[in-house]
Formats: sequence, structure tokens, C-alpha cells
Amino acid sequence: MTTYRGNCHCGAVGFEYQTKQPVGDWFVRACECSFCAKHGAIYTSDPAGSLRFMHKDPSALSRYRFGHKTADFVFCSRCGGYLGAIMEEGGQVLFVMNIRALDPQPEGLPAAKTMTYEEETAESRVTRRASRWTSVLP
Repeated sequence: MTTYRGNCHCGAVGFEYQTKQPVGDWFVRACECSFCAKHGAIYTSDPAGSLRFMHKDPSALSRYRFGHKTADFVFCSRCGGYLGAIMEEGGQVLFVMNIRALDPQPEGLPAAKTMTYEEETAESRVTRRASRWTSVLP
């Protein structure tokens, strides 16, 4: 497993992402919804990998929920840095990482594939995420 570290701009909130996938094999996606477009986010996840939050100041963690209300979008309340999205499903906590939060940015990233999820129901959205997102460790 290789460990990648991500954090907000001020460093108050962050995570460690572990995956066996080489960077060149990551499925990089850019959601076309207005939220993701406004943040310039690009995402990846690995259902066989893991993620652990590593906050210097847990009180700076902020969440925002919109749309189908199936996930929370995770930010730093101090600097506004956007880390990714988190959801709970079937007793499991899952995360999709905003690659822009990684520091340093990994070399050799594939081009982001544009994704549109507007036609999904809340149920199909949760099912898709449960099969693709990364498990969050305690």
C-alpha cells in the first residue's frame, strides 16, 4: 500500500489515503454538477483502499449537505479547503477524495473523466457510491 496525504490549505483538517493502485491507474473523475464545478474538484476512490482522517484541529471540520442529501461534503471551516465527500451506508463510512487536496499532487494522474449523475435517484446514487468509494478507518 502507498500512502498519500491530503489536507486543507491551512493544515487544520486532513487525511491519509492508502491504495495499492498506481497513480496512473486511478479512475479520476470530474463531476459536472454546479457544486463540483465551482470547486474545481476532481475525485478518486479505491474500494480496496482505506482512508483515515488526521486532523490537527477537529473543530475546524465542517460539513455541507445538499441535493439528494445522501452525502456530506467536507471542508475546513477556517480556510475553506475542500477535502471530498463522506457517507454512511450499511454501517460503513465511505469517502471519495478530492485529489486537489493531496499534498504534494501525485505525478502521472490520468485525465479526469467527465461524469454526470443528474439522472440518478437517491437510491441508485447510494448504491453506486457504496460500490466505488473508499472505506474510512476509525
